[in-house]
Amino acid sequence: MLDMYWPPRHTASRSTLRKGRLFHGIWLGLVLLTVGCSTQPMQDPAYKPDEVRARIARLIPAEIPDRQGWAADIYTAFSTLDIEPTTRNICSVLAVTQQESTFQVAPPVPGLAKIARAEIDRRASRLYVPKFVVNAALNIESPTGKTYSQRLATVRTEKELNAIFDDFIGMVPLGRQLFGGLNPVQTGGPMQVSIPFAESYRSKYPYAIDESVREEVFSRRGGMFFGIAHLLDYPVSYDRPVFRYADFNAGWYASRNAAFQHAVTHATGIKLALDGDLIRHGTTEPGATERAVRSIATQLGMSDRAIRRDLERGDSLDFEKTRLYERLYEYADKAEGKPLARAMIPGIKLESPKITRDLTTAWFANRVDERRKRCEARAGG
Repeated sequence: MLDMYWPPRHTASRSTLRKGRLFHGIWLGLVLLTVGCSTQPMQDPAYKPDEVRARIARLIPAEIPDRQGWAADIYTAFSTLDIEPTTRNICSVLAVTQQESTFQVAPPVPGLAKIARAEIDRRASRLYVPKFVVNAALNIESPTGKTYSQRLATVRTEKELNAIFDDFIGMVPLGRQLFGGLNPVQTGGPMQVSIPFAESYRSKYPYAIDESVREEVFSRRGGMFFGIAHLLDYPVSYDRPVFRYADFNAGWYASRNAAFQHAVTHATGIKLALDGDLIRHGTTEPGATERAVRSIATQLGMSDRAIRRDLERGDSLDFEKTRLYERLYEYADKAEGKPLARAMIPGIKLESPKITRDLTTAWFANRVDERRKRCEARAGG
């Protein structure tokens, strides 16, 4: 591609080529410099670090201790990820953090000891580890002088539980081999971010990792960095921030995909769960959404293979540029007589050992959106 700017090799002298390369190198460098400046909002003089940190601190609720420390960690995440520190972005982060933990690095979980033991037993059964083996291992004395079972009985936070479990699998014979998959803690930190998601962002993490990514999630700096990445570090075409909050709860692009499923229902008459899952991951077997789309493959002018290929792009913004997305909406909009929604909060009931009430993704997203609006009001718009 670069050679297209140079004279043809068979007609140019070496000196001409050298001059061409020099000119092209200067030209390319200027272009890259210009592009680089335009795509790094945190380098914009309008965003001075001290002023941004001060603005974040002012928007954090006044009763929160060490607002300056929270603001510094949030700013570092924005700067590292090149996220523009607009009032909306800042208030979105603060709203999710307040909803998830009320700005506690390790929020206490009511009844966690009972929840943890039940989840360990459930995981053990799923992994075919006999219950008597688990009981025997938990009754081993730990370095604190108490058995692991006794320590579990008084645990209050996920951070404490994770520390106990790490100690447990490190000290018990064959602990990691036998019990490594039993750790019930899969989310943590002030934004309750998924630990597997944090692992996927390891290369972007700006701090030295002393022990593990899992441990960093349970720190304020790590919990905020990975949480902000999950909330804001992906492009969307949504017209309302509430859909991003639903994605934070249900997975990237879940709101866009739920609307697509809604359109498939209108196009086919087949009722689908609006959960945002377009394919069955880990298998080539078609799920409900894929089967429904295949039922109108002829009308769409697409093969089953082409449908699957496009559905597999459902975890990226590019899905909206696929033939399937465009043709399905064209067909569904025509059948409905009006344009259908391109984003919709997924109809998901929240399920977790920690949840004791009937809660949904819609409940979570709308609660966060209300907090965001109040934050923006404090900021003056």
